[in-house]
Amino acid sequence: MTKLTNLAKGLRKRSTDVERLLWKELRCVQFEGIKFRRQHPIGKYIVDFVSLEKSLIIELDGGQHAKPNESQRDRERDKWLEKEGYTVLRFWDNELIENRIAVLKKIREAVYYAPSP
Repeated sequence: MTKLTNLAKGLRKRSTDVERLLWKELRCVQFEGIKFRRQHPIGKYIVDFVSLEKSLIIELDGGQHAKPNESQRDRERDKWLEKEGYTVLRFWDNELIENRIAVLKKIREAVYYAPSP
């Protein structure tokens, strides 16, 4: 196993409460019949959730992502992932907690309007 794969496995074991909340909605192909993976390595990154079939990545961001350095890293990361053909959706943790239905609606729209790879 590669170092990144081991790290991803550890992240799955230590999921945040918010990640577990979204995973309840996405797991077992129950969200619009689409298979999602969590804490999945892509290139040199580990993404929170991904549908490989739809080339759709979902990232949940806590407060640390508001810091200028993190924010810049996120933009660079998203740019690389988009160059690889992925659509990246980012949601703040509190956005999911406070308005789960709206977040799921945005994900559903991305699933239906995502171009096929």
